[in-house]
Parts: sequence; C-alpha cells; structure tokens
Amino acid sequence: MGRASTRVTIWNEYRHEKDNPDVAKVYPDGIHEALRQGLAPYGFDLETATLDEPEHGLAEAVLDRTDVLIWWGHRAHDEVDDRIVERVQERVLQGMGLIVLHSGHYSKIFKKLMGTSCALKWREADEKERLWVVKPTHPIAAGLPEYFELEKEEMYGEFFDVPDPDELVLVSWFEGGEVFRSGCAYHRGHGKIFYFRPGHETYPTYYREPVLRVIANSIGWASDARGAAPWYGNAAPLETIRHKDV
Repeated sequence: MGRASTRVTIWNEYRHEKDNPDVAKVYPDGIHEALRQGLAPYGFDLETATLDEPEHGLAEAVLDRTDVLIWWGHRAHDEVDDRIVERVQERVLQGMGLIVLHSGHYSKIFKKLMGTSCALKWREADEKERLWVVKPTHPIAAGLPEYFELEKEEMYGEFFDVPDPDELVLVSWFEGGEVFRSGCAYHRGHGKIFYFRPGHETYPTYYREPVLRVIANSIGWASDARGAAPWYGNAAPLETIRHKDV
C-alpha cells in the first residue's frame, strides 16, 4: 500500500502554538513539526507549510509535488484564501490525497469537498476517547488493535453533518456517552480523502503511536494506485466508432 517515497505536505494553521502557553508546552515547534517527526520513521518524503507563509505555503509548485496533503486548522479557517482553497480542490480532483485532522472538519477545503456544513457538537474536557476499528479489513486499519484509547481528548459528537462516508473505518466513544464517526473515507474526482477526528491542540495526541499509524496508513491509502484516468470532453464522432475495429 502506498510508496516509501510518497511526497507528503503537512499543513498547519500554526497559531495556537505561538500565543497559547498551554499549547506551546505540548507542541513547542508546532503540530506540523510533531507530525513530521512522528511520521518520519514511515519513510515518507515530508515537508511542512503554515498559514502565515506566502500563499499559505501552498504554492502551485508545492502542490504539484505533493502526493498527499495533511490539513490541521482551527480558529483561522476564514483567513485561508479562497484562491488557495480552489487550488487545493483542483489538485484533489486530479488525484492528490487529502487527510483532514480534528478541527479541520470546519475548514473551507473540507466543506467545499463535502458540500455540507460539516457541523457537529463538541465538549472540551479531559475526557477519555475509545476509538473502535469498525472496518478491520480496510488498509487504514492495518496493524491496529480492535480499539485504542486516548486518556484525554476533546469530545466530538453526532450529528456530524457530512455525507455518508464511502467507507467508515473508525468510530469513537466518549466518557459522556457520545459516539462519533471518527474515521471517514471519501472519493472525490480522482482523489481520496480521509477525515480523522483526534488531535485537540492541548493534548499530546499526535505523539501516540496508534494515532500516527492511522495517519501513516491513510497516507498510504490516499496515495495508492488509482484506476484508469477519466477522459472528458467531446466524444469521437459516431461514424468513426462504427468503422473502428473492436
């Protein structure tokens, strides 16, 4: 599944880490850098990009060399330039993979690709989350136990206003009793999209091995070989088809 040389760009809003001491303690170099270091052992070709860079770090040249884009955002969704969102959407439709993490559910790019509000209920508390693997045969579930737990996380609860996933890989349960579709796989155009729920900025979620494995597996799945490339446009004249040897 996937390729060791898969080119991955990790995009992070990178605001909380710079002005919230509690977040800086957990991710002193940013969530993007924690993910880069955590995913490095899997052999991917990794680079990072952040909101305040020119073109949000997502110039055409960057996206052209990106097989899979990872997206983490939270409080500055509205600051993402619509032109960049359209650029990312076009690349996804062409075949670039997209992994949307945690509060990235409310990003412009995820809402644009889903076509819904992507709204949900939430509760910020020191709350246990148990993630159940509900499709163990899926490549994203490779190497995972039946379930794994995060001792402290933010709760996301249903109803989650997204289209029904093409494949549902993980479901979360929280101490408050809520459940959530936390691992949702989609296809859009020629690209693959995976939404993965955990990752609140005040908890060390992105240092946990099962979480990194899910992300690494989703990179492999999203970058794996596609089927035949679609052909669009004016079809050959009928007379040409009638006289063509089959």
